[in-house]
Amino acid sequence: MTPAQFTAETSGRGEFVRQANRFTQRITADGSSDWPVEPGRYRLVVSLACPWAHRSVIVRRLLGLEDALSLAVVDPIRDARGWRFSLDEGGRDPVLGIEFLSEAYLATDPSFTGRYTVPAIVDVHTGQVATNDYPRITLDLSTQWREFHRDGAPDLYPEPLRAEIDAVIEPIFRNVNNGVYRCGFAASQQAYEEAFHDLFGELDRLSDRLATQRYLVGDTITEADIRLFTTLVRFDAVYHGHFKCNRQKLTEMPVLWAYARDLFQTPGFGDTVDFDHIKRHYYGTHEQLNPSGIVPLGPDESGWHTPHGREALGGSPFGTGTPPPAV
Repeated sequence: MTPAQFTAETSGRGEFVRQANRFTQRITADGSSDWPVEPGRYRLVVSLACPWAHRSVIVRRLLGLEDALSLAVVDPIRDARGWRFSLDEGGRDPVLGIEFLSEAYLATDPSFTGRYTVPAIVDVHTGQVATNDYPRITLDLSTQWREFHRDGAPDLYPEPLRAEIDAVIEPIFRNVNNGVYRCGFAASQQAYEEAFHDLFGELDRLSDRLATQRYLVGDTITEADIRLFTTLVRFDAVYHGHFKCNRQKLTEMPVLWAYARDLFQTPGFGDTVDFDHIKRHYYGTHEQLNPSGIVPLGPDESGWHTPHGREALGGSPFGTGTPPPAV
């Protein structure tokens, strides 16, 4: 089957408009929703190429939820029916028994006509999507699934810091996480330039903040660092060229490059990155941006393993906790 072209929605001014999440119920520990926390009941469906899904992969690993919440990885190339399970034997997810994520979406809402997005948490028993609300998924893994965290798991959303974390991640989402898409899929010069300036203005502010502190909020890794990392780790590989985010490469922004390397070398971050999936997805799926479908060979990935020197700023990734075990 041929790859499907990603068609971006835009406003009348040519601004990229992100599709709203369709399934926004929460999986809760107190029974306040239709989806109770229950180990083994749900399957987290992700693309290793997708930054939004990558967040949930990192959080799941840091918290040690592998035994409680199983993981399904889709092919980085979507076909005409969306994300597919062609990496699995027989092209079918071994737990859900489906070939395409769309089957779970349509089992939940037969009238759904939007894009079938990842991450999605699917109920194994019914085959329905419990949630595809990616901002909430990771927060709930930290707070609602606490009973099943590993010993020594970090608190990625500590209650005393939640207001500050929320304040930090809002402009990161608008200007950086979504900002690179606003650049890449802008349909007018004005929309592109506005997104470009928002993106690099925010990166400059983050660089100033991180020049004197190791992490975005507090002395340990939090949800804020995870959300920024998944965009930074893709920046030079795809966003700089493919999305025209080309004022500078990440490797040309000293503070952010050192910060990103620090996180990459922290267990749970770099060991969840798949540059092959990332590049093949972006360059092979966005036909309107890369009609040839050629996937670039660079950049050189060895720089991610070079010393970063961020230890001098104090703090430690896991505080009084421990890193996740080696993969």
